[in-house]
Amino acid sequence: MKTAILATLLAFAAAPTLAWAGAVDAPTRFVEAEGRRLAYRAVGTGRPLILALRFRGTLDSWDPAFIDALAKDFRVITFEYSGIGRSTGARAGTMEAMVDDVRDLADGLKIDRFVLGGWSMGGAVVQEAATRMPDRVSHLVVIAAGPPGQAFWVPEKAFLDAASKPVNDLADEEVLFFRPSSEVSRAAAKASWDRIHARTGDLSPPVIPAAFADQAKAVADFRADTHGVSQFLFTTRMPILVVAGDRDVCCRVEDWFALSGRLATTRLLVMPQAGHGPQHQYPEEVAAQIAVFAKP
Repeated sequence: MKTAILATLLAFAAAPTLAWAGAVDAPTRFVEAEGRRLAYRAVGTGRPLILALRFRGTLDSWDPAFIDALAKDFRVITFEYSGIGRSTGARAGTMEAMVDDVRDLADGLKIDRFVLGGWSMGGAVVQEAATRMPDRVSHLVVIAAGPPGQAFWVPEKAFLDAASKPVNDLADEEVLFFRPSSEVSRAAAKASWDRIHARTGDLSPPVIPAAFADQAKAVADFRADTHGVSQFLFTTRMPILVVAGDRDVCCRVEDWFALSGRLATTRLLVMPQAGHGPQHQYPEEVAAQIAVFAKP
């Protein structure tokens, strides 16, 4: 009897002590909101951090290493816009509809105040969301996205060609989110690709081509700045962190440089030899910087 008890205690002591499932294994859950179901996954147990997706993104587009690194400090909640992936309802094809998704997700999860982050198109969505509900967003994180207004640099042709393909392979991912000219970045692309594809079940369907035009128009509307986002950036007291690659072929970091001296609370983190997905090239480092930035 004593031997059996000792063996049980030793086995318990040797077992891993994760308090939550990692991003690769996190189950897809759903929130009912206004007649639709919003698909989401949650990892971690800290303060809530809601992340908005990129152009053509699904729940499976995030690098698990980035999500798991963030989950050391946050309850990280990723989701799919209405009508995208496994979310139901009319497809969210405008900034207003995507912001509604953020709000309704938070309401459905009974989250009043949260850190809000977004990648690429999601970076535009969260700027709009923070403008609309500043009392609910404690800190704003904009990853690989520009400010509203006319961009000084437009996306490069190689990026647009890859972004318009129905399905992307690793070579496309290097062009879209990394720096193909950098050996360091290419190696990071392969490592990130492998991590993302480690999840083999409970996957979301890819975004259909019909949604591409809607999402592209939504980004164009954000650039037109019809909702006062620029004024918000110039006057807000909300802490804002912009994370950028030094050679982003879609959203050049130089567009933020042009606003230097006018941004009230914005900090800029530029990652070296990186492109449009700096958080996937440097998952642990970017997550650590976000944790420091959003420390209560």
